[in-house]
Amino acid sequence: MKKIGRQVLFIGTDNNNPRNGEGSFIRLNDGSIMFGYTEFSGNDSCDDDAQARICAVISTDEGENWSEKKVLFNKPENAKNIMCLSFLRMNNGDIGAFYIIKNADGTDQIVLTRSADEGASWSEPVNCLACIEIPDYYVINNDRVLKMMNGRIILPLARHTVIPDPDTFMPGDLCFVYSDDDGITWTKTETELLNPFKNNPDGYEEPGLYELADGRLWCYIRTNTGFQYECFSSDCGLTWTIPEPNLFFSSPCSPMVVKDCGELTAAIFNPVPEHILRNDKENDLWGRTPYIMAVSNDRGKTFSRENLFYLEDDLNNGYCYPAVFDGGDYMLLAYYHSNNSGVCLNSTKIIKIMYEEIKSN
Repeated sequence: MKKIGRQVLFIGTDNNNPRNGEGSFIRLNDGSIMFGYTEFSGNDSCDDDAQARICAVISTDEGENWSEKKVLFNKPENAKNIMCLSFLRMNNGDIGAFYIIKNADGTDQIVLTRSADEGASWSEPVNCLACIEIPDYYVINNDRVLKMMNGRIILPLARHTVIPDPDTFMPGDLCFVYSDDDGITWTKTETELLNPFKNNPDGYEEPGLYELADGRLWCYIRTNTGFQYECFSSDCGLTWTIPEPNLFFSSPCSPMVVKDCGELTAAIFNPVPEHILRNDKENDLWGRTPYIMAVSNDRGKTFSRENLFYLEDDLNNGYCYPAVFDGGDYMLLAYYHSNNSGVCLNSTKIIKIMYEEIKSN
């Protein structure tokens, strides 16, 4: 399998910054590229609930070089933290920034804040989950918000019930919220996909969305069953087929992402066949190694083993939670890199892949 891409930025960690990751890219109107990510602080923990804020770096030369970081968003005073950024160019031209606010009671909000001046200032956050009557813990990964071809904005969510016990993390069910007025109001779909796995502690987790060429939505779902599961919607996300395993995308309990890259479609994931030959019990890589990309020539309809590429092949490190930027004749890909720490959620690496590297396979 051919290895592709070269490093253009590595955001490492230190004693007071134990974790950097889960970011998103956006092209600014002046042609530069902004990459936002979650920066965890303090030396006591790099857990999901640890102190964190959202920072950003900017490139003015198509990802070759990057600025010093700046702080985009700090957490509200009474929140545990903020994380999992998704940038989106809104229908009115604003930059939309979606992220999670984690509350002290174990629930959370997924909020949208907007910038009409290319990130110089931001509006007050709007809670996209206000349409849901009962609060709970909802997960949306970084770089996960989808704007459909018809303008609908849709958020794929995994709900982990924390009511009445905020210390109990229940298996995930799937649901979706959407907006048809450019993020002003939000509606929850009637369809929920309930965890079907008996005595499974994880259930459905960290769903992602991709719009196929025929207008259907493809939802791919992290599970701990050895494969990504998938389901489809033919009515813009209102109703869904029953999820089934996709046997092409073998996977440990790790998220996948699917994005358009020029004329191609890329799926980034950790394959199981390499993982099951390893013993990762002595570290926290969780089987998330190696890292590969599958390329589709028909907008995600089919993938083949002839079009697989290594992104990372060092089995001593782990990789996950990607973000993708389509640069026209290249892509930027950002993801967690364990940086020889033995902890998967550590540093962020950004690589640049020229599409010629993929087309020549």
